[in-house]
Amino acid sequence: MTTLIGELITLMLMAFALGMDAFSIGIGMGMLQLRLRQIFYIGLTVGLFHVVMPLFGILTGKFLSDTFGSFATYAGGILLIVLGIQMFMASFKEEETTLISPVGFGLLLFALSVSLDSFSVGLTLGIFGARTAVALACFGIAATLLTWVGLLLGRKFQGVLGTYSEALGGSILFAFGIKLLLPI
Repeated sequence: MTTLIGELITLMLMAFALGMDAFSIGIGMGMLQLRLRQIFYIGLTVGLFHVVMPLFGILTGKFLSDTFGSFATYAGGILLIVLGIQMFMASFKEEETTLISPVGFGLLLFALSVSLDSFSVGLTLGIFGARTAVALACFGIAATLLTWVGLLLGRKFQGVLGTYSEALGGSILFAFGIKLLLPI
């Protein structure tokens, strides 16, 4: 029971960290003065991609784990560390400009771009044998909600929180990578 609760908390924190990328970009996109209907569809699309991408990652990770064993475990930890550092460093770059319109193909491209890191995390979770349905539900719900919140805040505050949220997400992924490499 304690293991299940610990895994759920870990998955929820990872889902939060992954969703922060969509949140911070959503803040910038929210400045486009989108209608509420558009915000609703954007959030659902990003949430769907945050389910599909880690699913592909988990399936690939399970294959790698079965094939390469403990080597895959270390690769997964290193991958989370690198992803966390990259996300943290990206938060300090000059302000992102979104050239993608959140409609049609542009919406799919936007959702794919903010969910690519969830493939890598899914890969790591597959290596470690996480509960797939729980992980995917956490990722999808967190990404959808954080995207909606980011878009709505962007409408209101014009980009106050964006940089800090992505740095926080990167720090969380980095910490989980260290945790996986150091059995404590």
